[in-house]
Amino acid sequence: MNAVNRFVILFLSLFLSLGYGQAQKSKTQLQKDRQKSLTRIKETEKILNETSKKKKNTLGELSALNARIKEQENLVGSIKSEVEIMDQDLQENYGILNVLSEDLEKMRAEYASMMFATQRASSGVNKLTFLFSSKSFDQFMSRMKYMEQYGQARQEQAKAIRLVQEQLTTQVRHIDSLRAEKSVLLKEELKENDQLKNLKEKQKTVVRSLEKEEKKLRKDLEDTKKAVAKLDKLISEIVKEELARAARESKAKNAVSSAAVALTSASFEGNKKKFAWPVSGFVSQRFGRQKHPVLPRVETWNDGINIQTREGEKVKSIFKGEVRRVAFIPGIGPSVIINHGEYFSVYAGLKDVSIKMGDKVETNQVIGSVIMNAEGKSELRFQIRKNVVALDPEEWLIN
Repeated sequence: MNAVNRFVILFLSLFLSLGYGQAQKSKTQLQKDRQKSLTRIKETEKILNETSKKKKNTLGELSALNARIKEQENLVGSIKSEVEIMDQDLQENYGILNVLSEDLEKMRAEYASMMFATQRASSGVNKLTFLFSSKSFDQFMSRMKYMEQYGQARQEQAKAIRLVQEQLTTQVRHIDSLRAEKSVLLKEELKENDQLKNLKEKQKTVVRSLEKEEKKLRKDLEDTKKAVAKLDKLISEIVKEELARAARESKAKNAVSSAAVALTSASFEGNKKKFAWPVSGFVSQRFGRQKHPVLPRVETWNDGINIQTREGEKVKSIFKGEVRRVAFIPGIGPSVIINHGEYFSVYAGLKDVSIKMGDKVETNQVIGSVIMNAEGKSELRFQIRKNVVALDPEEWLIN
């Protein structure tokens, strides 16, 4: 086997192992993303079914549909990306297959020439004539060495051909496997695309139905604004109480209490992006200014996030702290405010509250469950504040 052949085979072997490994890494990540989307789809589907069973064509059903469509789009996107990577992988493998085939043909041609030369010199007389026609002893030894090397070259060439043939067979099998996998993915993509179209048609139907109820929607929106204003007022009162208490303790030089507050605050900050979600489900309304899903030119403001979930789903404290208030807010339901040093977490829209004011709670402790409203929507209003400043909870909760 000559140096060029050795290089080609070594290069192809490395290319196959490294290239395939990198492609597999991307495919593996995409497959994980696809599995995540499927898990979220199942969860969202349960919430959607529960909401629509209670009452058809509601904002709760629309928000569940929107979340379901988003996850479906993520799923379709993951499958498309997998197909694209598979196409690239197939093109690369076809290229390698062509190189291997060309190299094999050249090696076979070289081997055939060797065999032809060997046959011509196969008789013992020819070999002896070749050796004993040497003009010197050194030439005799050189010809002996040449014949030995020529025999080794034939053996190496035969070995190289077998190696390339094996690689060629492996490559063909790999391509067949990729084709089969791609065929399955394309069928799945078609199926999921059809599902996405159906969901979007259903979404249009719900929106059209809700648009006919503009008067009711505007009234509900005003009622919600009033309820949220009461919640915000309650939070402000509690924060003021905490600040006043901190000032009194500072004046009294209560260093132990001040240090405890600072330590709790630092611990809370240190867990940013690590907090578990207070309840399972999906974000039905994000932090800050949001467009109304149906009413044109209407915007709402949210000091936290709304997490839509299933009826009776358990709500957990995101961090250890002390319960500062358990209060009923008309239009929202029982609400719990927990203090974590300078920080507060707020859980509104509960039922079966299992803690009371002054209780010490631990991280992930169940504090109640989510209530379902008259339209079949179960939604937790969740906030994180640093004193009076509202923070975006999604920047603090684990992704």
